[in-house]
Amino acid sequence: MSTSRVEQYDTTASIDQIAAALRAMNDTETIGIATHMKPDGDAIGSTLAVARTLRSLGKRVSLLYMGGPPRWLETMATRAERNTFEEDGLPDPEPALWLILDTGSWSQLEQLTPALTGRSSSVIIIDHHLQGDAPIADRRHVDKDAAAAAQPAAELCRILLGLKSCSQLPVEIAEPLFLGLATDTGWFRHSNTKPATLRLAADLIEAGANHSRLYAMIEQSDTVGRLRLIARALGSLELFDNDRIAIMKLSLADFEHAGASHGDTGGLADMALVIQSVRASAVITEQAVKAGAPPLTKISMRSKEGPNAIDVNEVCNKLGGGGHARASGARMTLTLDQTRSRVLEALLT
Repeated sequence: MSTSRVEQYDTTASIDQIAAALRAMNDTETIGIATHMKPDGDAIGSTLAVARTLRSLGKRVSLLYMGGPPRWLETMATRAERNTFEEDGLPDPEPALWLILDTGSWSQLEQLTPALTGRSSSVIIIDHHLQGDAPIADRRHVDKDAAAAAQPAAELCRILLGLKSCSQLPVEIAEPLFLGLATDTGWFRHSNTKPATLRLAADLIEAGANHSRLYAMIEQSDTVGRLRLIARALGSLELFDNDRIAIMKLSLADFEHAGASHGDTGGLADMALVIQSVRASAVITEQAVKAGAPPLTKISMRSKEGPNAIDVNEVCNKLGGGGHARASGARMTLTLDQTRSRVLEALLT
């Protein structure tokens, strides 16, 4: 299987063409909708909105999440309208078409590999990341200027429903789209927030998205375990290169002692950026593996805009990952300390 991340990961289909392909699906055939493992707000928001849109048109949809969705998913989506790989496995019957949003990378779709391999003509990708694996899907819409996958997803929903504006979307579709847009921009604080981002946000609020409720659900519902995990992460903070680089580490023991889960790590990499001198921040977390398997770590990296800004997408490319210039990540089959050394080397060269 090819895992090369090259320039070919670009748009091969317009949103209009993707909408036409989805409309053409026989109502008795299943459309599988999925996203990357451990889905975040954008992954859940974009997939949930598209699934609800297609179901409103009478399409048969199987919405699948993998790798442990966040606790708040139950607030956004009923158990009846989504499945998890860990509890339900792959859809049965097998989808005639797969629609993947917010990723186009084999490494983030490991559990779907058997279902996707060799079926590129029956897979569609809608993404906004800079890197991905082109062989997954023949039809791809990769909007690298979009702040979130929710942006092209909103356009897809609008076209499918035949609406003139996203402000006319049903609230149950507008709200998850707003969630995706807001969380991937740090509630419109990050540098990926552009005029088009705010125009879409305004349209979605006009459609009925309750932004204050969504903010409270995501940002004001932490557990004690997450706060304890934050304390352990900050306690591990190391600064390098005249305090320009910040690295934090979390071991499996840290999660156990804090009473937290890996879903509680969201936003940790941003915290060190509050230090005036820090230009880039990385959080390395140890992942659970089966007995006898090699160690596995996950890297989450963030950087600030400004003069001599560090492109963390380029840094993570050196580590086998990727994402965006200001937010990126990777996974490595190394110990925490080995990964720390590799991360530091990549950031300094």
